[in-house]
Amino acid sequence: MEFTVETDAELTTVDVTDRIAAAVPDDCESGTCTVFVRHTTAGVVVQEDEPRLRGDLESFLRELVPDEGHAHDELDGNADSHLRAALIGSDVTIPIEDGDLALGTWQSVMVVECDGPRTRTVTVTTVGD
Repeated sequence: MEFTVETDAELTTVDVTDRIAAAVPDDCESGTCTVFVRHTTAGVVVQEDEPRLRGDLESFLRELVPDEGHAHDELDGNADSHLRAALIGSDVTIPIEDGDLALGTWQSVMVVECDGPRTRTVTVTTVGD
């Protein structure tokens, strides 16, 4: 299953938990759900969906990877986005228990946009036991 995510800023997060949960087939009682973003300048994380923490994550990525001074910038000016996405990773795998995503109380699945605004494609694959 695939869906798209519209982002509205260069560096931002979008909660996609409900869309991922809806992709779990009704007959899948246990297994795994893999969420993959098909882009080299975006990633996926499991993290708390709290506005201040989301802002902290964005600030952390900006501090960790400077906006300028990278060789790839000579090509298209977005090396910082590629490096931030490489740190985040392009996929997460979540257990399925009793037909639901086995996320902790405060856990959400979020797409992290590093080169927006853009339209991103997210792929969800489930495997049942």
